[in-house]
Amino acid sequence: MNAFEIEEAISSLAQQPFDAAEFPFSFLQAFGAKDTTLRRLRSGDTNKSDVGGVLQTTNIHIKVAAPGAVTETLNLLKASPATTRGKVKFILATDGADFQAEDLNSGEVIVCEYAKFPDLFGFFLPLAGISTVKQIRESSFDIKATGRLNRLYLELLKDNPEWSTAARRHEMNHFMARLIFCFFADRTDIFSKEGLFTATVEQMSSKDSSNTHTVIEAIFKAMNTLSEDRAAAGIPRWANVFPYVNGGLFSGSTEVPVFSKIARTYLLHIGSLDWRKINPDIFGSMIQAVADDDERGSLGMHYTSVPNILKVLNPLFLDDLREKLDEAEDNPRKLLNLRSRMSRIRVFDPACGSGNFLVIAYKQMREIEAEINKRRGEPERRSEIPLTNFRGIELRDFPAEIARLALIIAEYQCDVLYRGQKEALAEFLPLDSKNWVTCGNALQIDWLSLCGPTGTGVKIQSNDLFGTPLDQAEIDFDNEGGETYICGNPPYIGSTWQTAEQKADLEAIFSHRTKSWKSLDYVAGWFMKAADFGRRTQSSAAFVSTNSICQGQQVPILWPLIFKTGHQIAFAHTSFKWSNLASNNAGVTVIIVAISNDVQRERKIYSISTDGSSVVRSAENINAYLVPSPNIEVQPAKRPLNGLPMMVRGNMPYDGGHLLMSADEVSELQLTDEQRQRLIRRIYGSAEFIQGKERYCLWIEDQDLAEASLIERIRRRIDGVRAMRLSSSDKGANEMAKRAHQMREMNIGQHHTIAIAAISSENRPYLPCGLLGNDQTVTNKVYALYDAPLWNLALMASRLHWVWIGAVCVRLEMRFSYSNTLGWNTFPLPALTEKNRADLTRCAEDILLAREAHFPATIADLYDPEKVPPDLQAAHDRNDDVLEGIYIGRRFRNDTERLEKLFELYTKMTSGKPVKSSNIRMKA
Repeated sequence: MNAFEIEEAISSLAQQPFDAAEFPFSFLQAFGAKDTTLRRLRSGDTNKSDVGGVLQTTNIHIKVAAPGAVTETLNLLKASPATTRGKVKFILATDGADFQAEDLNSGEVIVCEYAKFPDLFGFFLPLAGISTVKQIRESSFDIKATGRLNRLYLELLKDNPEWSTAARRHEMNHFMARLIFCFFADRTDIFSKEGLFTATVEQMSSKDSSNTHTVIEAIFKAMNTLSEDRAAAGIPRWANVFPYVNGGLFSGSTEVPVFSKIARTYLLHIGSLDWRKINPDIFGSMIQAVADDDERGSLGMHYTSVPNILKVLNPLFLDDLREKLDEAEDNPRKLLNLRSRMSRIRVFDPACGSGNFLVIAYKQMREIEAEINKRRGEPERRSEIPLTNFRGIELRDFPAEIARLALIIAEYQCDVLYRGQKEALAEFLPLDSKNWVTCGNALQIDWLSLCGPTGTGVKIQSNDLFGTPLDQAEIDFDNEGGETYICGNPPYIGSTWQTAEQKADLEAIFSHRTKSWKSLDYVAGWFMKAADFGRRTQSSAAFVSTNSICQGQQVPILWPLIFKTGHQIAFAHTSFKWSNLASNNAGVTVIIVAISNDVQRERKIYSISTDGSSVVRSAENINAYLVPSPNIEVQPAKRPLNGLPMMVRGNMPYDGGHLLMSADEVSELQLTDEQRQRLIRRIYGSAEFIQGKERYCLWIEDQDLAEASLIERIRRRIDGVRAMRLSSSDKGANEMAKRAHQMREMNIGQHHTIAIAAISSENRPYLPCGLLGNDQTVTNKVYALYDAPLWNLALMASRLHWVWIGAVCVRLEMRFSYSNTLGWNTFPLPALTEKNRADLTRCAEDILLAREAHFPATIADLYDPEKVPPDLQAAHDRNDDVLEGIYIGRRFRNDTERLEKLFELYTKMTSGKPVKSSNIRMKA
């Protein structure tokens, strides 16, 4: 269940007569508990309560209280030994009149009337496996309203299928935007009477819904007609009470889809909600999902959280404004200068979606301005921050409309908050028809034409706030000469998944700059456009991105082009999860990177520590790997630059599954022991290597082919490989069909193979590497050193190598994706003495012996970060002591220090300067 379905189920439960015996089970069912789970709880099989309640292990302990004894019952639940044993997250007590609950992890308590507990349903979302951020838990209204709107939307499309076609989809979305405005105006005194819109529809339309659409059409027509023109326009008297709204919101066609009785009921119910609680920070992205086929299935699940947006906006410019406010104290002149500066600031989101970044930036600036006005003794002063200074570009029309509407609502709410209801109402209507959020392709539009440093004339005339010209904003700025801050969360889209149009966008931006542009993520286009924009005006830009643009092959392609424009990385936030409402808080792993041509700006690196707290560090320079080091791009190297042995990728089967086998399939071949020794090898990919899974392969040398072909089951497998390769459109595969008994490569160590997994989890403290015998081989999911000295394993198993790979190789989200050309061949290594090699060999042996002591534990078992055996950890610590002593004579203090040293050595290594080991020796 998603949050919207849960909210609806909880609301339905609260409206039913209170049933003390059934309540605990109905409550759990509303949060997605399965029928089998409920049956077992009812029977007592899994109900571990010791106080006569219902206890679901690891989730919640519920007890219905005697009338007036809710507080005492909650205390009883908290003191219950079963609560502790069951490791429950929540305790809940209610008597059907009062309702109390506590989050035992955070200590947060809720107390309310029983009928109102659905408003706090977000408190319990972890029961459904939905991890939430505080802002979402406090936004139950947005979830409720969006869920109801979605039901209305779907009901209307059921009876008006033509409105779902491409030809009329924009009309349908525009109609929904009009409804949202009316619902908001209904509850905020914008209309002359509270609830006017909903009440008028209820009173003037028939209960059978036959004329509901004509009543709404008349209201919309009234709000688009000046008072003096209404008589001639034939506006009904009952609709004449609605104000003139203008702004294009109700201009154009006022046609309304036909309503069924169910749709009419939905509309009246939605209108009865308290729309004063709307939160435009996140409501925009939720309502966007109503009209988006791809989003509706996971309604509201992809919203951008406020804390994450502030990770972009605070260091981009808001922190500086607050710092200047603190410095100004109560000095009238300094406060006036800061207010004047703020009135000229432009915030520009060229991938604005439904306007979240713009809305939050606006509200944060209004808060600072309100404090300025308060200190200057002008608390009710009209805002000098123009809404049209918050500009955006959005590819789809409906989100662009919602972005404008969300900004309008945010402005009104700020006016009410800081100036009062009377002043806010006096200036709200009619809406301005200026169109400052543009619908179009941000990578094809000239950003300077929308958000240039100067400009005096309106370039496009329109009477429609919700018209969407594709290449220009309608109106110029009310002021000139201010700073411009570019921000947002553009589409990432790796090169493999880009459409032809997206490829064409990148080609237009990059083809004249680099031949390697096809390898770039789509988001790279926004960074390049921002750098080009910064050449012409005073600006800084910060975008959310996947971390791949700061790793691997993209770094030497993209970042030299950015730096060439005079921009540097102003601040960065290293990898973190971009939170959303999805189950288990599943979110994409991202970074934030800001670029600026302001060389005086202080540079900062933000990160999340192991305990979840935020850490910030100042730096003289931040390079493209988000490390406080000079700008340098690690280039792939075909051969090791460091004197290390040649590492190659493992053997590509290219077999259609015919050469690879399970243990049972090997047994089915019925080979003699001698045949098995010659024709079968145990083989490891990343999963087999890390998790200890058994997998085997046919290993047929040419001299053994005739004998192997006499074995029926082997011959059928060889024939299967041949057929698969011949059917391929790849000429190389067709050629390989000539030796269908073998994999593409047939590499194996004569004595041993040092192996390292190609893909592995970032959660392990060391990279998964190890030693294989001469009867074992690897697939292309593993990299290998064949018959290399054992001290090489000590390098792979070090924290230094973990840090280097994490920085310079591409990651799949946060997972490591190892590369021999980028990771091993470029690994900076001081010249090693014979003693160094001997010491490292011993360290590698100690690690292997410590693993062997825990046989049959796998690498996955041994390197669980919470369960690393003490003797294995000690062996790794010794290895890091020895290796890091070679580098600097001591252990590094942290990973940042490790990276700084590695980049320093890489610079020397690639410049031809000798890389020396430390003269300081570590004690044994």
